[in-house]
Amino acid sequence: MLNRREFLKLVVKGAILGNFISLVTPELEKALAQGEIKKLPIVMVETGTCTGDSISLDNIWSPTLSDVFTNITEWRYDWTMMQSQGELAYNVLLETEKNRAHEFVLLVQGAMIRRDGGHYNHAGLENGQLVTGLDLVRRLGLKAKYVVAIGHCATYGGPVAGYPNPTQCTGVQNILPERRVINVSGCPAHPDWIMGTLLHLALYGEPELEKFGRPKMFYGETIHNNCPRRRYYDQGIFATDIGQKECLYRVGCKGPVTYADCPIRRWNDRYNWPIGCNSPCIGCTEPGFPDLMEPFTTHFPDIHFPGGSRATTDRIGRGVLGLAALGIGGYFLTSFYKGRLHRNVIRSTIKGKKKIRVRKVKVYHQYRPKESKD
Repeated sequence: MLNRREFLKLVVKGAILGNFISLVTPELEKALAQGEIKKLPIVMVETGTCTGDSISLDNIWSPTLSDVFTNITEWRYDWTMMQSQGELAYNVLLETEKNRAHEFVLLVQGAMIRRDGGHYNHAGLENGQLVTGLDLVRRLGLKAKYVVAIGHCATYGGPVAGYPNPTQCTGVQNILPERRVINVSGCPAHPDWIMGTLLHLALYGEPELEKFGRPKMFYGETIHNNCPRRRYYDQGIFATDIGQKECLYRVGCKGPVTYADCPIRRWNDRYNWPIGCNSPCIGCTEPGFPDLMEPFTTHFPDIHFPGGSRATTDRIGRGVLGLAALGIGGYFLTSFYKGRLHRNVIRSTIKGKKKIRVRKVKVYHQYRPKESKD
């Protein structure tokens, strides 16, 4: 069976040469056949969702969706994909909860709707009573072996949690503070990110996570670091409109503050991705999306917060709702200090003819948002 180091090498190799799951699957099936590991029972619960992550997973090429459901995992409950419906299907969920406690993986798709006790979203019917998605996820989450939130709504609240958030939506972690939730973010999440996380759970247990609960193997670097247009950025060559081939930073690209491996993994069986279509990254994997990333196609030197307040990028850092503004400000400052930054790059980040003055400093400051006064 693959060891963890070999698995991570395949993650990298697969990202460069093809779908890494196709490289892992033969070894996984071999380990399953030899009884070295057991299939993970999977329970998928949808709450406040558009079902986009199921659609994304449905587009997986290798292994096929049929392989995922039958040969690789024990996919026990998923009301979108199951042939059975209603009470017959829901009884499978109840049986899994009762007899497979602390064995199954709970996958959650969709935001947790908390307004009015969660009764704007129902995920089941028991003894004639509607069960809210909020109650069902919390109940199953306390009995699951692992809890995995997929998609931006389940991880951080997503668009439905945008200001002013009338339904009080939030991510799974906020309703399960007792549990560690593995966040597979994205709007939607890439099928490789979903299946890669599940394969790691099957083979080695919980993957290494970064501070926002995302697997480092997929969310360890910014899109900016691996972007094929990075050379344009370094030379100060920027697109002035969407559809052009130069760096899209000046027309709103959020790649410098977005952590994901889209540039090397891409989408639709590695066929293309947003920047490959000459459209800027909108930062859909980051906490605070979409509010912190809007407007999507406008370059902004300031970061807008829900409610209309704002903070300049030289005053906030990577810890602010996942928006790594220090990745931009720190890059500029460090590059200038070491003499790597071209003058036209500095000019490109400000509007008008006003010149910018930068001084060398010996003290590194912590960048934090200004605390509001209650």
